[in-house]
Amino acid sequence: MNRDEVVGFLDEYLQISAFPDKSSNGLQVEGKEEVRRIAFAVDTTLKTIERAVKGRADMLVVHHGMIWGGIDYVTGVHYKRLKALIEGGLNLYAAHLPLDAHPEVGNNVELLRILGLEPKGPFGEYKSLDIGFWGEFEEPQPIEKVAQITAERLDATVRTYDFGKGEIKTVGAISGAGAFALEEAHRRGIDLLVTGEFGHADYLTAVDLPQSVLVAGHYKTETLGVKALMPLLREKFGVRTVFIDNPTGL
Repeated sequence: MNRDEVVGFLDEYLQISAFPDKSSNGLQVEGKEEVRRIAFAVDTTLKTIERAVKGRADMLVVHHGMIWGGIDYVTGVHYKRLKALIEGGLNLYAAHLPLDAHPEVGNNVELLRILGLEPKGPFGEYKSLDIGFWGEFEEPQPIEKVAQITAERLDATVRTYDFGKGEIKTVGAISGAGAFALEEAHRRGIDLLVTGEFGHADYLTAVDLPQSVLVAGHYKTETLGVKALMPLLREKFGVRTVFIDNPTGL
């Protein structure tokens, strides 16, 4: 399959141009014109690039790209990564906020789905756009049960902070660094915010609101979108796909 056809489809399907994002979304580094095998990963690291090249991938699709608003100097880690990409002829395609927010394959809708929930509406306003979703259980669930389901289905270490409700009916999902939505969750009566990471200041905000939170890891919560993209590209373009797992434990 021609690279530009794959890129054009991803740009349109993920609505790349619709998001005010510090990530330079889309094709960040140009490689081979013909694409037969696509690797998927959360992060652009030297190890991920090398594994993709070793696996004979022609394109690497990631959530966290290499370019965040531009590269001032091609030295150090930028040089190492760019050199590996160019020498391997590997196309690098990044989708940050567009992959968080997508209603079909996004990280946040997939976070709800691992709990058996479908989105009831948008949630998590970021730069005037909602990038998350909220869902609702038919009957309230103990926060411990929600945590157990999340841990099992995400294969993650999960922490809960039941500063608000311990019986959970409504859930708001924001993968990665989603604690910015704490006050919105409280204001809208969302019983539980499910996110990836939780800092010291976030803890204090949640206590004072009060707001219950479930934290499942930045990396783990953002494996979902790229994995959901894989069967879509396989079926549409007849390419081979592989997921490169490079967990950080964070």
